[in-house]
Formats: sequence, C-alpha cells, structure tokens
Amino acid sequence: MTHSLLLLLRGPLQSWGDDSRYTIRQTRSYPGKSGVLGLLAAAQGRRRTDPVEDLARLSFGVRVDQPGRVLKEFQTSTAWQKGESTPLALVSRYYLTDAVFVAAVGGEKPLLKALEDALKRPRFPLFLGRRSCPAGTDLPIGVREGDVDTVLRAEPWHASQNYRRSVPQRMSLSIFRDRLPGEQEAAYARRRDVPLSFDPARRDYGWRDVIAADPVDVSNPEGSAVPDPFFSAVVSA
Repeated sequence: MTHSLLLLLRGPLQSWGDDSRYTIRQTRSYPGKSGVLGLLAAAQGRRRTDPVEDLARLSFGVRVDQPGRVLKEFQTSTAWQKGESTPLALVSRYYLTDAVFVAAVGGEKPLLKALEDALKRPRFPLFLGRRSCPAGTDLPIGVREGDVDTVLRAEPWHASQNYRRSVPQRMSLSIFRDRLPGEQEAAYARRRDVPLSFDPARRDYGWRDVIAADPVDVSNPEGSAVPDPFFSAVVSA
C-alpha cells in the first residue's frame, strides 16, 4: 500500500529558487523537490556529503493553499577572502511572503515515518528554502494512506483566516506533482531539481517531469459573495 507524508510549508518568508546564481536569486511560485528533500535531509541530520538516493526516489507533489506575494530585497556582497579592497556587488533576492503550501512525498511507510519523527525532533535547523526563512514547528502534518495526488486532494485547506476573507466563496487550489510513468499529459514542464548530491564540491541534480494536475475545488464560507474579478485572475494565474 502506498503512503505519503504531508508537510505544511508556511511562514513569513519562503524562497524556492532552483536555478538562480550570481547576483539574482529568484524564487519559484511554489516549492520544488530539491528544496523539500533538503529540508528532510537536514531534519535527519544528514551532512551535505551524505548520500540522498533514498530521498530522491520519493514521489513529490505540492498544493498551493495560499499563493502569497513576491518580495524583492537588495543586498550587498563582497568576496571577503580577497581583502577589503574588493568592490561591493548588489544582489537581488526574491521571496514569497505569507504563502502556504502543502507538500507531499510518497514512498515506503517505514521511511516516511522516520522522516516524520525527524521533523518533530530535527537534528539541524529547518528552513523554507533559504536560511533567512525558518520553518514553523507545525511542519509535519502526518503520514497518510494513498499516493501523493490522493492525499493532497483529501487534506483540508490551510489558508489563513485573513486570506479566506479576501477571496471568493469558491476556490481552486493548484496541484503540481511528478508525472507518472506512462501518464499521457500534454502540459508538463521539465525541472532539474531532483537532488543526486548536495556535496558543495560536486552538487548534482537530475531531471523530472512536472504536471499541473486538476485543481482542488474548496468551499470558502468566509469569502466574499461578490468576488473581485481582477484579484481572482491574479490568484489563478
């Protein structure tokens, strides 16, 4: 029987960039597989040089419960190893503010239970993408029976009360997950975010196919009876 571990990813700041480098550090609009598996590895106390093949084999999906907003921050950096005379470089970093996601990893139940226990008593500090984005204490939701798609559809909505009041009374929650072998889906994207090695000396990532699955429709009694069409278009974009 297939099982999945659900995680609640929410906090003041998140940043899930998987292709950023140099002076521009982007964030995607939802978490990627490498970021979430890195969080799980940190909870277990794995070093960056430790193998992660067992984690990379887990299936992955994420549901967007509250999309949040993009925040841009400017920072300065310098190659301090080269001395004080090195000129400062302006770095642009992007974050998601007030976002809420439900992520799911699917695999064998014993491994998932071990990961859940590690999240409750993490060996290393846990972050939502970057070190400036600490994870909450309510991170593990629990292990559920079913594959990633099934458990994401069954899990209750985790949006904040303020957000619920600002959106319509019917909402569609986007789901992005791994494309299954043999699944005929026209719209999918290839992402290189399957961690093969976190070793700083030889970081390596594999490819996976990601599909936008059929969204989950939820009722929102606290929502506005007369939705703002512009806001609805922005949320569903």
